[in-house]
Amino acid sequence: MRNLSIAVIPGDGIGQEVIPPALEVLRAAGTKFGLHFEFAHFDWGAEYYFQHGAMMPPNALEQLAAHDAILLGAVGHVDVPDNITLNGLLLPIRRGFDQYANVRPAVLFDGVDSPLAGRAAGDIDMVVVRENTEGEYAQIGGFLYHHQPEEVAVQTSVFTRRGCDRVIRHAFELARKRNGKKRVASITKSNAQGFSMVLWDKAFQQVAAEFPEIETESLLVDAAAMNFVRRPHTFDVVVGSNLFGDILSDLSAIVTGSIGLAASANLDPTRRFPSMFEPVHGTAPDIVGKGIANPMATVFSAAMMLEHLGEEEAGRAVHGAVVKVLAGRRERTADLGGSSTTAAVTEAMLGEL
Repeated sequence: MRNLSIAVIPGDGIGQEVIPPALEVLRAAGTKFGLHFEFAHFDWGAEYYFQHGAMMPPNALEQLAAHDAILLGAVGHVDVPDNITLNGLLLPIRRGFDQYANVRPAVLFDGVDSPLAGRAAGDIDMVVVRENTEGEYAQIGGFLYHHQPEEVAVQTSVFTRRGCDRVIRHAFELARKRNGKKRVASITKSNAQGFSMVLWDKAFQQVAAEFPEIETESLLVDAAAMNFVRRPHTFDVVVGSNLFGDILSDLSAIVTGSIGLAASANLDPTRRFPSMFEPVHGTAPDIVGKGIANPMATVFSAAMMLEHLGEEEAGRAVHGAVVKVLAGRRERTADLGGSSTTAAVTEAMLGEL
């Protein structure tokens, strides 16, 4: 029996409601596939911030580094500014563990209705690969005349050739492995951003030359947003900068039915550090405590975690259990047009597993 040590950060809001179902499913998968999970829980997030003035302790990365992977629920609170949430927990983990590839699949599953007319199950099957450690979210800049009427803010994007090359290469390697269209679309804005995005375009062209069997296209981000709606069926792997990947992956989640199904992996492909897996949805304060949060995105994320850890069979089984529940159209939460509770959906997934 293989032992797997997982750091668990439920976080805030519905993060605390969707993590327990994912752990139940993981335990069931462990029983079925001979895996023993050791879950180490960390109470970091908004409540920790209210008590300590920080989202997590100074030695947080040292504590997390001892584990094989990290499973995160969601972080954020109406009384904590979003920049503190992001810069106090998510970005330090992503950067500190060099999780440079953020991978977000978007599939229109059987049993799920797209808001786009005429789209059937399987018509949309793409994955957005987002550069995750630099770019527009590099947090380089500052204020001048802070808190004065003449206040000035400077925010600098940072694009390195290393950063562009490695995330673009990861996208091509993913396209090579997928049973898809063998296509990679690069998202850029080099007509207006004449330095950073020109570097990105150059890196994309040169990396693409290493993968002659992969078809490519390069789209300006505004055209990409339009085409995610107009022709989503043509996309396979999409690679973009931190900002563009962030925005487009939310759009890809919506055209495939619900952000409540959107999973993600923050990967260090070199495996020097633990990778982190989390649902894309936020803390959803409007439904906290009602027992109706959709746990499926978190369970999908857990399946991605299993596959990353080399437990492909278990990962496929967990993923398949969620897909079967969706296809059955019986147990579904409000975001999918149903009225099921979190607990009912969890029991259905466990039953399928």
